[in-house]
Amino acid sequence: MKKRILFLSFLLLAIVACSDDDNKSGGTTSISFATPSVNLTDEMTSVVISFSKPTTSAGTITINVVETEADYGVDYTTVPAGSSSALNVEFDSGVSQVSFDFNKLIPAIEGQIKNVEFTITDVTTGYAITGNTTTVLNFNESALVGNSLAPEVGGPNQSNQVYIDLSSGAMTTVPRISWDLGFYSGSDFRVILNNSVKMSAKSMGNIDMSTIVSEDSSMLIAQGAGSVEQVDNPSGIITGTTIAEISDNEENNHVYLINLGSSPAENAPALGSVAADNGPHRGWKKVRILKDGVGYKLQYADLNATTYNEVVIDKNSAYNFTFFSFTSNSTVTVEPEKDKWDINFTTFTNVVNFGTPLPYFYPDFVTNNSRGGAMVYSVSTNDISYENFSLSNVDNSKFIEDQRGIGSSWRATSAQGSDGFPVSQLVLKLDIFYVLKDSAGNIYKIKMTGGALENQERGHPTFQYELL
Repeated sequence: MKKRILFLSFLLLAIVACSDDDNKSGGTTSISFATPSVNLTDEMTSVVISFSKPTTSAGTITINVVETEADYGVDYTTVPAGSSSALNVEFDSGVSQVSFDFNKLIPAIEGQIKNVEFTITDVTTGYAITGNTTTVLNFNESALVGNSLAPEVGGPNQSNQVYIDLSSGAMTTVPRISWDLGFYSGSDFRVILNNSVKMSAKSMGNIDMSTIVSEDSSMLIAQGAGSVEQVDNPSGIITGTTIAEISDNEENNHVYLINLGSSPAENAPALGSVAADNGPHRGWKKVRILKDGVGYKLQYADLNATTYNEVVIDKNSAYNFTFFSFTSNSTVTVEPEKDKWDINFTTFTNVVNFGTPLPYFYPDFVTNNSRGGAMVYSVSTNDISYENFSLSNVDNSKFIEDQRGIGSSWRATSAQGSDGFPVSQLVLKLDIFYVLKDSAGNIYKIKMTGGALENQERGHPTFQYELL
């Protein structure tokens, strides 16, 4: 039988230059699947689970199993043996990854949605379960013809980001506070901020990390408050980062004051309202970023510190970015590989013109993977219905590379109350749908089908899509 290896050429943790840097970066060991999904083309596939650093002792990984149109022992088996609900995988001390074999016995028939979802639920060593905690193995060898999905963004507090691969139907869910900076893997040397938590950055105009820096409340992002020069260009263009391009000349790489933004709200809001942006402030950092060969060197510290931590972060061409968290003091897995996701349900720091452009925070937002080649345009139902739209109606000249191709255009946020005055409420727009072309050239039509529960609690999006 042919063997297909699902692998990461670059593991979850970007390895620092030497053991001294490891000690400086600190952080706990994390564990996740190497890939969020795969369409099975072979009879046997090795499913890899990666550790962010070599294990310090042997242990066991507990994995939950959810089957869709598949039965253990009939449609598939695993090595080691498992069941229709659970699988245990043992690992040794001193390893950076472990795997189990998935044997596909009966393939899917045309048009059938048939898969097995594996989710890491426990590790005996207590390692942190982050990033790709779930992987979906699809019995279909080619892109799904369509599906209906309900991303788990976390209700009205919207604590999660959900990355979705339309060709497999796989959804990767990560806490939106799980990362702070993203280090670009392309030819440019650029670093992005986590705009889902209202981060901002300002150059200090010097290169001395030992200098004590003060907080700056003018950097805080509110609805129509803050500076557009201190946030990344919301279109997603990589040359639009607020942190300047990292220079070969180290004298040009200044210290930046980083506003870490806000956590998700701690309490549920009134029905119809959203509480995504009013959690506690996440604090401040000062950073300086340099080149390190073909990668990056990140220096970071608290504002009143005269010394700093330093970590080397390598580029990985399989991903758009390598992500770093000040909370874990390590790199973390966030996005799936750049050709394995198309849209992301998230909160978002946009820019709105109030006579002058200003930052504005959006819940219930959808971005497309423009940096990975996923392009989108919208279609009005006044021109053609979703049901009647076919491949012959696709206009390739309308695809845009802006990551806000869907954005917030699928919903409104107020309705007329019984007294005639507006009330806060998510309103699904029925006169718009979207066309997306992924990095493999697959073209889909996408229609949002919901965003709130019947009682008006927001943060429950649903959508359907179809391969054209």
